[in-house]
Amino acid sequence: MNDTINLHVGSLDDMAHRFVSAWKKAEAGQPVDREHITFNDLPSLLSKLSPKRLEVLKALKASGPSSVRALAAVMRRDYKSVHQDVAQLIDAELITRQSADRVAVTWSKVHAELDLTAA
Repeated sequence: MNDTINLHVGSLDDMAHRFVSAWKKAEAGQPVDREHITFNDLPSLLSKLSPKRLEVLKALKASGPSSVRALAAVMRRDYKSVHQDVAQLIDAELITRQSADRVAVTWSKVHAELDLTAA
């Protein structure tokens, strides 16, 4: 797995284009190891990557896979708030659930792209 996750702001057509490109590479036997997540608009991306949620991502990456309760303790934050942030980050596919009680961040870098010319 790649160490970078790529975030895009774009349309469903943009996402479909990346999917078809990856599919063709896979069919040709070429490696397809880049992770991509597309958000419909900038407010959607920014709501998922709020400052508190960025702190959650950094703390989880630093501590390694852990439970939400342990993560909240490390961060010295309220369990309920961390749980809500983790749930949103799982929903956005920025955190991976490894088991019923353990979550992880499987990448170290975020590359975000916003095309100002896209419709």
